[in-house]
Amino acid sequence: MAKKRVAIICGGKSSEHEISCVSAGGVLSAIDTTQFEIVLIGITKNGKWLLLPTDTTFAIINGALPQVPESGVEVQVSNNSLQAGGKDLAIDVVFPVLHGPYGEDGTIQGLLEMINLPYVGSGVLASAVSMDKSFAKPIFAASGLKVAPGMVVTSNNFSLPSNLTYPLFVKPARSGSSRGTTKAKNEAELKNAVAFALEFDTKVIIESAIIGREIECAVLQADGKTVASPVGQIAIDAKYEFYDFTAKYLDNSMQLLFPTDLPDGVEAKIQAAAIAAFNAAGCEGLARVDFFYSTAGEIIINEINTMPGFTPLSVYPKLMQKHGVSYPELITKLINTALTRSANITR
Repeated sequence: MAKKRVAIICGGKSSEHEISCVSAGGVLSAIDTTQFEIVLIGITKNGKWLLLPTDTTFAIINGALPQVPESGVEVQVSNNSLQAGGKDLAIDVVFPVLHGPYGEDGTIQGLLEMINLPYVGSGVLASAVSMDKSFAKPIFAASGLKVAPGMVVTSNNFSLPSNLTYPLFVKPARSGSSRGTTKAKNEAELKNAVAFALEFDTKVIIESAIIGREIECAVLQADGKTVASPVGQIAIDAKYEFYDFTAKYLDNSMQLLFPTDLPDGVEAKIQAAAIAAFNAAGCEGLARVDFFYSTAGEIIINEINTMPGFTPLSVYPKLMQKHGVSYPELITKLINTALTRSANITR
């Protein structure tokens, strides 16, 4: 049987460009080349699509993050295909390893729908809703999940309602990897935090800090069923106020623990909540669902990531590995799911 041609697309115009490249490097290193033929496409920070050599190395070296080079053979989008150098690239399926705006927010999903190319992950609507926390949270709440109290602002001209007390978290509504996120302990810090978040997005969320543990759960839709992984707890060095970009990617200070001391039934409730969130948002393929387990024993959903970090050391693959799905097997399952799923009108 002929190999399926898989276009791995990475980079992009978002602030998560470099992390996307690292994720793509992980997929390149582990994809089953006996089943799949790889086509590597990089999107530059300026939005140019380039055909890249499949032996391109995307890795964090001495703290330096990789990015898509600015020159190469340009890729054109045509009616029903992607082309480069005047030739049809004959893509069977796309793995858009793109994080953040222009990649995880429904935009590239819409483009791929228009040219009839199957792709890994959620469709247009689910991607857009999950990317925008100000829309995702009401959907989660409507499905019975508990969310942190918060408000949405678009400028530094606002008044805090009485139910929001310090400390507060301030984050762009449509950003990821904790880019632009700050913890504020007083009014001066809050104003600075909102100004900082507005550099990343025109819409900013202010919400109560939840005291407790950060718990994450991976959801995988494959082989005709949707499953949730064992839950993992994020543990970071005490020098960090929260799980920010540096703690996530640059100094190896994060540990993923598999807690054994959760009260009976809590893990199962978090797994059920993860699948409920996945279904409420209309997700497909994969998602990492992030929760807080508060000191008061409450399970509070933080957010859902429809294209989570995807290196072998990222949380999503680690959680699925704990579930018994290896990294190469995970890639294969996601590609096969994309190839076989039927059209979904909710996109």
